[in-house]
Amino acid sequence: MLLLGLTDSDVELRRMSAKDLGHYPEAAEDLANQLAHEENAGVCESIFNSLGRIGTEEAVHVLLPFLRSDRAFLRNAAIEVLRGLPQSVAPAMENLIHDPDPDVRIFAVNVLESLRHPKVVEWLVEVIENDMHINVCATALDLLAEVGDESCLSAVEVATDRFPNEPYLQFAVNMAIHRITEGKGAIQ
Repeated sequence: MLLLGLTDSDVELRRMSAKDLGHYPEAAEDLANQLAHEENAGVCESIFNSLGRIGTEEAVHVLLPFLRSDRAFLRNAAIEVLRGLPQSVAPAMENLIHDPDPDVRIFAVNVLESLRHPKVVEWLVEVIENDMHINVCATALDLLAEVGDESCLSAVEVATDRFPNEPYLQFAVNMAIHRITEGKGAIQ
């Protein structure tokens, strides 16, 4: 009955069905299918809330394609939900930070921003040391400046060597070094 309500022409019924389906992990794929073409913002919000409530690796799996959506609202809402699912997102993070699309890699770093997972710093260091796209590295540097410690400094300095003729990246490196060392009281 709830699945039928999810596709009903009545907006309020779709919204309530989406909300109630958040109690059924097996509904993750159906919720994502509806989200792909849902036009009503309230229904979309209920779907995202339900996927976050479900919170399983399957919920993460069906949310990941929305990182590629042309609709900014869907991308941003997917990032917000993923940020709240550290244990379920962790298995997918390795693929996300190596995705062929640099925008998806940037979105992956954005997910890491609020992700309370012990590997966040490790993933950021990996991006800084290996990613060939300057914007991805700069995004990772900005976040590492907030969450890193002095053990990350060598990785931060590697970015200088990798992008020697990029003034913005040099600025980001210097800012990250300053913030990391300032946080530890090592700067004058």
